[in-house]
Amino acid sequence: MMNRIHGTHAAGAACLGLLLAAGTGASDEGVSKDAVRYFDRETVSAAFDRGAVLDDGNGRNYMVHASRREAPGKAEVHTRDTDIIYALAGRAILITGGRVVDGEVTAPDEVRGSAIQGGEKRELRAGDVIIVPSGTPHWFQEVASPFTYYVVKVR
Repeated sequence: MMNRIHGTHAAGAACLGLLLAAGTGASDEGVSKDAVRYFDRETVSAAFDRGAVLDDGNGRNYMVHASRREAPGKAEVHTRDTDIIYALAGRAILITGGRVVDGEVTAPDEVRGSAIQGGEKRELRAGDVIIVPSGTPHWFQEVASPFTYYVVKVR
């Protein structure tokens, strides 16, 4: 199974490479803001093992997360960021739309709550892609552990 996951990660990384190449923003010390950014399979695998930000965008209009869920999370709304989600392994039920229950601002441009009332339920499996526009409530209501997925956050 590990080889299958690495193969899927590699396919996802190729797609993400196209998105990363289009980024704009501040530059790293000694590196052009438009420099190619490469993450070897060990780095990517380690990021998925713990669920981590793979690239914070460093002032660009995107971030890339190597996400891992073992259980449902909180409902959330990003008022500025669109989430492009590419499922790699596992299964999850994602609710989008509706209204966040008990919502509170947890960080600038971020709202979290206990659940979503209403909305549309979708089952996500390996290979699925979903785009959640900024301002849209979303919630991983059920998770078949582990559920791994790339998230490209675009601002």
